Amino acid sequence: MRNCLRKGLFGLLLLIGGLGAAQPALAQEAPATAGLGDEPHRYELGGITVTGARYLDPNTLIGLSGLKLGDPITIPGDDLAKAIRKIYAQGILADISVSESRVEGNKIFLEFNVRERPRLSKFSFEGISKGQADDLEKKIKLIRGKVVTDALVSSTRTQVRKFYNNKGYLDAKVVMRQVPDSTLSNSVALKIDVDKGKKVRIHEIDFEGNKAFKDSKLARQFKKTKARTAFKILTPGKFQRTEFEADKAKLIDFYNNEGYRDAAIVSDSIERDEKGLIVKVKVDEGPKYYFRNITWNGNYLYDSKTLGSVLGIKAGSPYSKETLDKRLTYNPTGQDITSLYMNDGYLFFQIEPVETKVEGDSIDIEMRITEGVQARVKDINIAGNTKTSDHVIRRAIRTLPGDKFNRELLIRTQRELSTLGYFDPEKIGMNPVPNQADGTVDINYTVVEKPSDQITLSGGWGGYAGFIGTVGLVFNNFSLRKARDFHNWTPVPSGDGQRLALNVQANGFQYQAYSLSFTEPWLGGRKPQSLSVSLNRSISRLGYNFDPITGQFIKVNSINISLGRQLRVPDDYFTLSNSLSFSQYQLQNYAIFSDFSTGNANNFTFNTTLARNSIDNPTYTRRGSSVSLSLSLTPPYSVFPGAHPNSYEWVEFHKWMFDASWFTPIVGKLVLNTRAHFGFIGNYNANRTPGPFERFKMGGAGLGYGGGGSFLVGTDYIGLRGYDDPNAAFAIPTAQSGASGGIAYNKYVAEIRYPVSLNPAATVYVLGFAEAGNAVGSFSQYDPFKLYRSAGFGARIFMSAFGLLGFDYGRAFDTVVPNSPTTSVQDFNHFHFIIGQQIR
Repeated sequence: MRNCLRKGLFGLLLLIGGLGAAQPALAQEAPATAGLGDEPHRYELGGITVTGARYLDPNTLIGLSGLKLGDPITIPGDDLAKAIRKIYAQGILADISVSESRVEGNKIFLEFNVRERPRLSKFSFEGISKGQADDLEKKIKLIRGKVVTDALVSSTRTQVRKFYNNKGYLDAKVVMRQVPDSTLSNSVALKIDVDKGKKVRIHEIDFEGNKAFKDSKLARQFKKTKARTAFKILTPGKFQRTEFEADKAKLIDFYNNEGYRDAAIVSDSIERDEKGLIVKVKVDEGPKYYFRNITWNGNYLYDSKTLGSVLGIKAGSPYSKETLDKRLTYNPTGQDITSLYMNDGYLFFQIEPVETKVEGDSIDIEMRITEGVQARVKDINIAGNTKTSDHVIRRAIRTLPGDKFNRELLIRTQRELSTLGYFDPEKIGMNPVPNQADGTVDINYTVVEKPSDQITLSGGWGGYAGFIGTVGLVFNNFSLRKARDFHNWTPVPSGDGQRLALNVQANGFQYQAYSLSFTEPWLGGRKPQSLSVSLNRSISRLGYNFDPITGQFIKVNSINISLGRQLRVPDDYFTLSNSLSFSQYQLQNYAIFSDFSTGNANNFTFNTTLARNSIDNPTYTRRGSSVSLSLSLTPPYSVFPGAHPNSYEWVEFHKWMFDASWFTPIVGKLVLNTRAHFGFIGNYNANRTPGPFERFKMGGAGLGYGGGGSFLVGTDYIGLRGYDDPNAAFAIPTAQSGASGGIAYNKYVAEIRYPVSLNPAATVYVLGFAEAGNAVGSFSQYDPFKLYRSAGFGARIFMSAFGLLGFDYGRAFDTVVPNSPTTSVQDFNHFHFIIGQQIR
């Protein structure tokens, strides 16, 4: 009787003193005790044994209790209660009972009898699709074999609900069921039942307190929190608290930038009706402020008038912190105060705008300047180039050791490294490390290599040749220097920035074309001076039963040598290239022109091209321009004594071409690309008919015969989406003077682009276009405003291994008279596929 009373009393003490703090959080049962007295007695802990543990290590459980052999322990008392509480806090036990094993003198031996919580053997989702289940599995990250605690169950339920709340399912219900797993001892399968319910969308956003701006203007400042209406069916209309908080911050930024620097959101609320959610935002706009007096303090290098002119903020302009920050630190559309100093070496320059007086609606600002000393570049460090040689990167770097620090050249270097094409342009890092002690700066450049070599395997229908297969290899980062060492062929020697291209086109015996080209971009290794050499050979035979004596064929052999260099005047975005090329055309019964079908023609041409290219990224360009003017000249053979005015033995012409492309960022990553193209071919002798070898053909994707654009060397194929290719039934007739093509053309393009992915392995962007152009067979027909117009949309995919892939859907707006009298219906809609080149 007395023993029972002692046990009951000690159990009650443990329940009250030991588990009172743990039970609300973990909801464990009180441990049972046996064989322990009801009067406090001081013992020495002689040992602890653990029974009932299958997966848990007994020594680990004893260690979790905090009890150690030899420790003094009072029973009944807080010592044992605290130890049990520590074990329970781990959440790994469902039950524990404590009993006295034995007492030897002043030593007591205890026994912990435990019942472990079950472990997770597997889990599954019910009520949702497999795709959503896979996404959830990645989110919740349940680990098989982990102890199933109340916290684990609650956390999983919360994560699943949050997953669906973020998708707009605000009424999602999640039921967690633990089902014993008969295949494993002490294990459960977790069944997660999900009832998503219906999507709850935002159908209205209301603003209160706004007087300066309409609700629609304020709603546009929300980038993620959008109302879905009958006219905005593509808007998700989801409500996410984190996105809403970010949008509220954007709304305040908008007010601040419009001069309302005291603007605040007084309150916001989310209401629900039968249509969905109504988001209500109450604002306090406050007064509109204006800049008044701007003064300068600490400036010695530039006077206040000069700094005020660069700042460009006049008294009376609406107060805008964003405008002020841009004009002080970084202005993408013009000069700013910081660049004025830092482009002259003042890396340690600092400026702090301080509001000195706020009077009514006017604000006075004092610009406090610390100019510091000029810093010079000390060391240039490069990291991340696993394939490209250091010297290839260093020759593109504009910040040279010993030079004054220049922020503009630092940004220019980033552009130059991007245009090399060897590195991910989104991950080029530039980190100036100032050394104030000696007035120098180290600049650390980091790059991430991306694949730059390309392989082309394609096939298509082209011209008279029928199906043509193409195999091409382009090594954009080749190294001729390393080619002598067999160990560098992995698969080809690379890293020196040279370009080697091989291309083969064939259609069996009827058509073959071979080309080989090599480019050294830094001839001599000291200056940006390029040397290119290319060899080309092609042959086309007409008919399947070819007779070598009477058969019809054309052979073209050509060689081209080009030397280009970067200019310093007007600026170093300009390049000048000069080339000499020789082509020989061998014809046999091949009527490409009315009075020339058999014989040899020779084309010796000098070309000079002046170009300026300031685009920031060749893969997806956001800003910059590209302009080129090209002139090709042959000797004026027809004016030589004894020359026949219409002889094709020596081809003669002068050819002028102008191409311009501008890229303008609109909003975010949305870019407008506008282009203009002109071309003219003339003769030295007014009595001479323009030859057949240098012409313009317009239409389609601009790929020409065989998809290569150079079936007849010198023919320029200009794309005009929405219309047939030049040799199809509905080709633009003025572009086809017989089989030769036109001698003048012009074309205008406006294109909107938006990136889907900027991953260097596969850059993808979509586009919409409107364009117009025409090519004519004589100057008397030329009219720059008589154009064939079209519009449409498309996409481009730039893959490092295969180059450019793309398609366009174009709608023609102007009627084309068919070339064939048997053709009576014009197709105004065309799909165009592009491989390896942009449509010019």
